[in-house]
Amino acid sequence: MIGWFVNRLAHAVAVLFGVVSVTFVLLHLSGDPLAGLMPPGATPEVQAQIRHANGLDRPLLAQYLDFVAGAMRGDFGDSWRQGRPALTAVLERLPATLTLTTLAIVLAVVIGAPLGILAAARPASVWDVVARLTALLGQAVPAFWLGTMLILFFAVDLGWVPSSGLSGPVSFALPALSLAAYPAATLTRLLRAAMIETLGADYIRTARAKGLPRSRILVGHALRNAALPAIAFTGLQAGFLLGGAVIVEGVFAFPGIGGLALDAVATRDIPLVGAFVWVVAVLILAVNLVTDAIAAALDPRLRQIGGTARGAARW
Repeated sequence: MIGWFVNRLAHAVAVLFGVVSVTFVLLHLSGDPLAGLMPPGATPEVQAQIRHANGLDRPLLAQYLDFVAGAMRGDFGDSWRQGRPALTAVLERLPATLTLTTLAIVLAVVIGAPLGILAAARPASVWDVVARLTALLGQAVPAFWLGTMLILFFAVDLGWVPSSGLSGPVSFALPALSLAAYPAATLTRLLRAAMIETLGADYIRTARAKGLPRSRILVGHALRNAALPAIAFTGLQAGFLLGGAVIVEGVFAFPGIGGLALDAVATRDIPLVGAFVWVVAVLILAVNLVTDAIAAALDPRLRQIGGTARGAARW
């Protein structure tokens, strides 16, 4: 197990290095990094001073090496707009986004897992119809449109919750529901299909022949194997929601890292953009590592081959 963990950790470091390198390349391919900082009508002397102050007058290879070396230890320098460490600016907004994403994932699991299990346990029943309709609607409705409709109904018409900002725990309700809709729908369909396939396996028929209770067969035997693809999907969605929360945070004017990232891109604040991408990448890698560890605990074969939760499908 220790060897498996070291292998996964080394893989995460390599991925982080690749993310940092791609970020540097894309930021410089998008145009002059200081285009947004140059005052109108700046003389060549002023432009040269600004470039020198931000270290952009050096060879591109030297800039890349400094960027990667700093990023791998979490140092991106000061934000060009805010004049303080870029990583500090991102970390200040991170708790709000983490709370929102965690609530969305929990809500998706609470909605999607029971619906998927009930639909698989009773095919063609009312629960099956409800599960399939919920999955269809959740996957068809865009998060930004759902968020707008939720604001109009619950905030404007009913006045139950604030329409924007972060003024208390209730402010998380609508953004979390908007984020949770798609993963809940996909989790319902995924778990339903996996459970139906698992319930037709030989060992399940053997368990039924032995007279085991239906609940024990569903939870103790079928769900243990059917949950592997669902766990992998949940881990992937957690990472997706961390980065994809930018749109929902914009709809609700939520003070998370999404709004900060949008402002940084608009003003071409490279240190702030780099810090945002680095933080999201680290969180996604951490979530995937935890997901793979849970899958390896459920299926020892994954530890033997050094696999991941996503590799469970090959078995």
